[in-house]
Amino acid sequence: MFGKRKKNTTAYGIVGLGRFGEALARELAKSGAELLVIDRDEERVREMRELTENALVVNTLDKKTLAETGIQNCDIAIVCIGEHMESSILTTLNLVSLGIPSVISKATSPEHGEILTRLGAEVVYPERDMAERLANRLVNNSVLDFIQLSEKINISKLLTPDALIGRTVQEVGLRSNFNLNIIAIQNGADVLEHVVPTYRFQTGDILIVSGNKEGIQRFSEWANR
Repeated sequence: MFGKRKKNTTAYGIVGLGRFGEALARELAKSGAELLVIDRDEERVREMRELTENALVVNTLDKKTLAETGIQNCDIAIVCIGEHMESSILTTLNLVSLGIPSVISKATSPEHGEILTRLGAEVVYPERDMAERLANRLVNNSVLDFIQLSEKINISKLLTPDALIGRTVQEVGLRSNFNLNIIAIQNGADVLEHVVPTYRFQTGDILIVSGNKEGIQRFSEWANR
């Protein structure tokens, strides 16, 4: 059973390892996030075990089986099985009833999305969101990559601007000034997962942060002024 190990990090649970779910899992794993992934396909799950030890084969998505995986210990659960509407709806209902703080579900149509919203989930539309992701990369020069998990939650890879080099995390105040939380810092092949307030930004640092689009936009404008 999955259990969250780090108190001050966000744990993600992904249900369904199709193209969308697999891509999301790989990006979150790169950021160093705690991750649980489940799917009925053994081959897909086996591939994910290269990224996380919490990759489980699950043949049914009823509430009891989901609870046995430990997904209720995640902070955010993402349902990536939008093509199968009935399964998507039932899985979303079960995850919401397990008390997970945030459930995000993939939808394939406005009608599908409306049902998921009424169940208590936040809804994403991958094709539309992919367009927004590209737009953010084109508009914001400091944004290297961008994943929109919901209207309020985004994961972004940001190139550290010159204005930050040599300054500490505490001095810059990404959380207080831009409402952005640092998940990890990557520099070459090295990934720092536990970022302390006294860490000084270095040339070549890439920040993996979570926050809303407005915060990322304000940070990008500040960095390029």
